[in-house]
Amino acid sequence: MSQQQPLISHLLELRNKLLKAIGSVLLVFICLVYWANDIYHYMATPLMQALPESSSMIATDVAAPFFAPFKLTLILAFFIAIPYVLYQIWSFIAPGLYKHEKRLMVPLLASSTLLFYLGIAFTYYIVFPVVFGFFTSVAPEGVQVATDISSYLSFVLKLFFAFGLAFEIPIAVILLCWAGVTTVEDLRAKRPYIVVGAFVIGMLLTPPDIISQTMLAVPMLILFEGGLIAARFYSKKDSDEDELSEQDNAE
Repeated sequence: MSQQQPLISHLLELRNKLLKAIGSVLLVFICLVYWANDIYHYMATPLMQALPESSSMIATDVAAPFFAPFKLTLILAFFIAIPYVLYQIWSFIAPGLYKHEKRLMVPLLASSTLLFYLGIAFTYYIVFPVVFGFFTSVAPEGVQVATDISSYLSFVLKLFFAFGLAFEIPIAVILLCWAGVTTVEDLRAKRPYIVVGAFVIGMLLTPPDIISQTMLAVPMLILFEGGLIAARFYSKKDSDEDELSEQDNAE
């Protein structure tokens, strides 16, 4: 019974943290849902600017004009609430971490959120105009480009997640080096394979055109190099030495 009590208390605390995280997303969604159509219009602006003057977006499903903006607003609410959601996760796991782990996780959580937002901004302001301009320019003669709003939403969300996750590469490199899985020197030695892997990932995560694939692979490689530079300041050896020194001082 005494062993079950801590487990139950941890589960209750986890439930409370999850409820707070979900509540934050719902609160942001309630604040934004009134402007759902405006939000979708803003999201569709890069495509609308690339379409010919006689073209427009269409809705092939009866309920699509309602559900597409609704879905986009809900996902946007989650994106906005990510800092608070991560804070709830951090507050749950922080008591079980050592001091050097806390010193590592706090900046990583903040930087990972910032990098994810940068990936989304990079997609919207740089990738979308180039990709949509390319797609609309290669349409065969006599074919009118008219994109369905649900298909467009699925397309842009796929790119958002692809670039958002790709911009987390420096965090992944730091964690791998800090955990002792690999070292900066090993990653540098494997750089040719990583270059090939970046273009393969770009091919798998983006539409089948060389432009979007390249625009994902090149930032991934730049971020990888940035991760190598940052990983030099985090190493498993240094963390272990700090931990041993703390234990010696405690004794």
